[in-house]
Parts: sequence; structure tokens; C-alpha cells
Amino acid sequence: MLLQVENLKVSYGAIEAVQGISFQVERGEIVCIIGANGAGKTSTLRAISRLVPVKPGSKMVFDGKNLLKYPAHRVVRQLGISHVPEGRRLFGNLTVMENLILATYGRKDKGNFQKDFDMVFDLFPRLAERKNQKAGTLSGGEQQMLAVGRALVAGRKMMLLDEPSMGLAPVLMQELFESLKQINQEGTTILLVEQNAQMALQFAHRGYVLETGRLVLEGLTTDLLNNPKVKEAYLGA
Repeated sequence: MLLQVENLKVSYGAIEAVQGISFQVERGEIVCIIGANGAGKTSTLRAISRLVPVKPGSKMVFDGKNLLKYPAHRVVRQLGISHVPEGRRLFGNLTVMENLILATYGRKDKGNFQKDFDMVFDLFPRLAERKNQKAGTLSGGEQQMLAVGRALVAGRKMMLLDEPSMGLAPVLMQELFESLKQINQEGTTILLVEQNAQMALQFAHRGYVLETGRLVLEGLTTDLLNNPKVKEAYLGA
């Protein structure tokens, strides 16, 4: 077991965004969490990254370590959990290469970065062509590629992805998810939250359905794709 989450609760004042959910991610898996806007998907990822406080009674264990003892800056550096946030949040005034270099700042294995940069450029040849171009001038698809590449060089034990398909044309979306599959095959565990339920369930091995802060369904993605409730609510059937 790589990640074990139990009774996770996240609140913003009186609003309970995540209401005691429990789930797990095995090493090497791709797991998705699907749900409508406001379901608590982003808050779940931000809790794992330690970007938001959790309520008493919440438990999170990553690779045998109590995740609650780690502040956000140590989650990447010491545990190898990287986070691709919704909206990408790149440094638009820096080049592609400078964004990638900056992502290595907290790593302990100094001096082994070129191999990782080469891997990113092999995965995303467009970035290689634009490595000296400022990130803010890239297309939306290219920016998402850079956001994934930045996370990959920052820490690759587990990657958290928040709505990676948002704003992408179908062709670019397919291209991005194929690259993510390759990243997973090379050893990175992936936890994905998505509003595009069809794409997420076709991409992942297992899935969870989140509604208003509570998990209501879970299972193999093949089963969820054929679940009448999932079809009606998320797949337009």
C-alpha cells in the first residue's frame, strides 16, 4: 500500500468540503476520483499535499510514514509526492527550461537532473522545441505538458493531477493521457481527479465517486463505466 487515507475531513469555516472519506492507492496504480464541481476533489488532493489543514481524526499514511507530520515543502522533497494543480500555475515569465530547473530545487539527489529533463522532452517533444520560450506564451496544451513535466522532475514516486484535461482539445487531451500512461508504466503512481468522467475511467485502474464531500461508489473502472448510476450522472447515458 502506497497511500492510505482514513476519515479525511477538510473544512473551510463552516463549509465541510470533505466529510470523512477513506480510500487507498496501491503502488504502481492509476486511481481516479470523479465527481461534479464542489464535490471535494481538489480539497482532497490539497490535503494530501498538505496545502490545507485537515480536521482532527483524519489519518493519511504514505509509504509507511504519517503524512500529517510533513509540511507541504517536505511532501515533495522527502516523500516524492508531486502535484499538478488545477490551472497549471506555471511561472509564465520564465522559460520552459527555467520552470523545469526550478522544480528540482528541493531535491536531494543533486547532479542527476539532465536525465530527467531528457525524459520530459522525450515524452513531450513540443517542449523540447520550445525549451527557451517563456511558459506564458505556450498554448494551453503545451502549458499542461510543462506542468506535468515539472511535477515529474520534482518528485516521481506519486503524482497528483487536478483536472489535467481542462481546456484541452480532444486530440491534445488524448496525447496528454497517453504520456501519463507511459509515466505510470515507468514507475510513477498516479492519483487523478477529473470532471471528464469518461476519460478518467478509461485511463485509470480503479475509481472513486465523490459527491458533496462523501464517497458514494468505488471499484474497478470497468465496473464503474457500466454502473447505471455512474452512467446517468456522469457519462450522459
